[in-house]
Amino acid sequence: MPGVTHDKLDLLARLIGYDSVSARPNLALIGFIADYLSGFGIEGKILKDATGSKANLLATIGPQASGGLMLAGHTDVVPVEGQDWRSDPFTATRRDGRVYGRGACDMKGFISVALSLVPELARATLTRPVHLAFTYDEEIGCFGGAALAEIIARMDHPPGFCIVGEPTGMKVVSGHKGKLSIDGHVRGAECHSAYNDRGVNAVEIAAEIVARFRTLQKRLATEGTRDERFDPPFTTVHTGVMSGGVARNIVPRDCRFEVEIRNLPGDDPMDLLHAIEAETVEHLRVEMRRVSPDTSIRLDVQSCIPALAPGDPDEIVRQALRLSGTNRPGVVSFATEAGLYQRAGVPAIVCGPGDIAQAHRPDEYVAVEQLEKCEAFLRGMIRNQQSNPK
Repeated sequence: MPGVTHDKLDLLARLIGYDSVSARPNLALIGFIADYLSGFGIEGKILKDATGSKANLLATIGPQASGGLMLAGHTDVVPVEGQDWRSDPFTATRRDGRVYGRGACDMKGFISVALSLVPELARATLTRPVHLAFTYDEEIGCFGGAALAEIIARMDHPPGFCIVGEPTGMKVVSGHKGKLSIDGHVRGAECHSAYNDRGVNAVEIAAEIVARFRTLQKRLATEGTRDERFDPPFTTVHTGVMSGGVARNIVPRDCRFEVEIRNLPGDDPMDLLHAIEAETVEHLRVEMRRVSPDTSIRLDVQSCIPALAPGDPDEIVRQALRLSGTNRPGVVSFATEAGLYQRAGVPAIVCGPGDIAQAHRPDEYVAVEQLEKCEAFLRGMIRNQQSNPK
């Protein structure tokens, strides 16, 4: 590919240069990766979503055989609007041993390292394949990862193990919480506030539902399942957005709210949502329809990301621990695509360069030292997979 080297820093600069914010298409970035792979005789399968504007990429290097290693990452990034950057967020800037730019840490740094290894993988005689899996829309619900996981579950020769390169400071993470995102909408009945008995106040109904979610959070914190490896060590419930009404003297017709449940492995967030619906929402619907039959309450699942259940370290995880210099695998409270791949039958860990505290912030960066550690780690994992294939 003219003008493109396989140096990880050059590749990172190219990737940062693509504005792949989740609200916009990622086809240009995916096309760049596919062309780069093609230069080494590797086919990158472009798997578009229903709109045709976004795509995953799945590539296999080496033999068509079961097992081997999958290196996985998402290509989308969070927005930069309203953030005070010292430099152009979509131009990679190097200073003080760091690379600054949107996605440098989360998670184009990992993707650039994986791509930098392609030339030597293409030259090698591999006994087991190395898969590259790059997705869209992770930041807004792991939609690309969910679609790709379905494909992987049906593969004749699925990967044997997956590394999701989210920023962990190159520490091995073997477990994370899941995340259920819920979009709530109350449709009430509008009227003059002087005669509010003739209307249904959507804001007040929504407030009752939100209060019920808050009561659920309190109960989970004191009486729910606990796993002290996580921080906090219980399933959490949180309302992040709520809006409704147009004026003080109008009984509001509509109110929308957004709730998330971040569940421990073993807790089923859908059970919690169904309990809210049965215990609170149903009787509110009856109350509302006594006033107006056109009222409604909707609690729609926007996305459901499964937890990554940590288990006892097997030999591959122990290899990852040795290579990363980690004494024992950790867990995190944020969600990743690893839970999706585990559910599809592919054991997974999370391990990648950078600090999650730098993600989503202005002047996001990844340290060059972290990229170098990632390169050595991936080389070692690939080498071990070839000599001890799963």
